[in-house]
Formats: sequence, structure tokens, C-alpha cells
Amino acid sequence: MNRNIAFLELKYGNIYGGYPNFYAISEIALLVFEQGSNRIFLETWLNNMNIEVVNVFPKVNELGHTIGRGKEVVNLRTRRKRPYDEEFRLDERQLGMAFKNLRPTKNAIRSFLWKNMKKYRFQDIITFDGRRDVFLCERSGADFERYNIIDIQKILNKETEYLFSLNKLAVVIGFDYDQAYLRSNNLEYWLHPIAARQIMPKSAAYDAARLLMVYNEYHDHHDDFLMKAALLLNKIQNSKE
Repeated sequence: MNRNIAFLELKYGNIYGGYPNFYAISEIALLVFEQGSNRIFLETWLNNMNIEVVNVFPKVNELGHTIGRGKEVVNLRTRRKRPYDEEFRLDERQLGMAFKNLRPTKNAIRSFLWKNMKKYRFQDIITFDGRRDVFLCERSGADFERYNIIDIQKILNKETEYLFSLNKLAVVIGFDYDQAYLRSNNLEYWLHPIAARQIMPKSAAYDAARLLMVYNEYHDHHDDFLMKAALLLNKIQNSKE
């Protein structure tokens, strides 16, 4: 019998010039995998309000190891990027306008998640370091009470005693994407063109696709996964010495 499992990924950032502990969601990806048929469904939501947010991104080497972090400013309506200025601040009136512009997104996010939870009828939601992702969705009115939320990063941390990033794990599993297929060391899944069009590097959809492949490699090819993870950690350690 086919059974659906969902993978949730968000992109979010601080309002540029606003409070450092207030995050605005810029993208949501909900990837649904039908176990049994291996069919993939992908639903995405993009925030298109006229707001600028700070995007913090890791700089990684060929081993997926973080060697630095960068910051850029993104306008959610135009998707244009500009350099980040640490001294920039919005005044109270400008900040009030930004919050006002953000207000309609709460209903849009709640509606997006409710509609797709109902449509695909899954019970398990897989996240990666997803505590804040879940919190931000709940703050917009999403209800996860009846769902089993599984944080694969926590599971791996407990098993390996190492806090893997998704970038490192993508290297571990040999993640590859060519507009038609998702591939890893032991797996290959065809993508419907509607789903494929949504998967772009650095997007929430791209991270959801990587998360799917990491989760399935871990579950379906567990010993091979752990061996390759150990080999990668050895390479990272050797590169430091």
C-alpha cells in the first residue's frame, strides 16, 4: 500500500534594519513522497511582499564543510539582491510599514499548509534542524498537533555524535539533480516537470529534495550511509591537519 511522507523546508530572514530576533518567512517547500510508487509531489509558497530581508548563507568547500558565512539583502517582491550594511536601521515608521506589509502572509501561509496537509494526507513530517521552521509556521496559524514531526538532524546527531549540516550530507549521499531525476549513491527518482521547475539551487525546494534523498538513503541503505558519512568526516579532519 502506498503511503505519503512529507518533507518541510523554509527560507526565512530578519527584516533588513529591523529586530534581529524577528524572522519573516520568504519561502516554504512541502515535498510529498509516495512510498511504494516513489512518486514525488512538490508544493511551494513564495512571499512576494515588498519587504527586504537578510539572507544568511554558508560558504562551503567541496566537502560540504562550512568555511565562512555571507549576508545579503533580498527584496521579496523583485528577488533583487544588494549588499548587506551592518549599520543600516529602519526608523519606527518604516518598521511599522514593514510589519503591516507582512500581515497578510499569515493567512496565506496557514492556507497553503492546511490545503496541502488535507490534499496529501500524510502523518509524518520530516525536517532538518526544523524547530524554528515549525515555530514560524505555527506562529502563522498552522496546526501540527496531529502530525509526527521527525528531525533527521537530531536522529543523526544521536547516532553519530556529530552535528551534520545538510550540505555535508548532500556530499555523503552523492546528491545529484539534472532537471528530470533526483539521484544519490543508491537511489534514483523521476521528477514530474511541474515539480522539477520548482527545484532551483539555494531554494527551499532544493533543500527539500536533498532532505528527501538523505532521509531515504539513511533508512534504505543505512550501513552504506554511515560508512560514507565516516569517510567524509575523515576527509574533513585530514584537510584541517
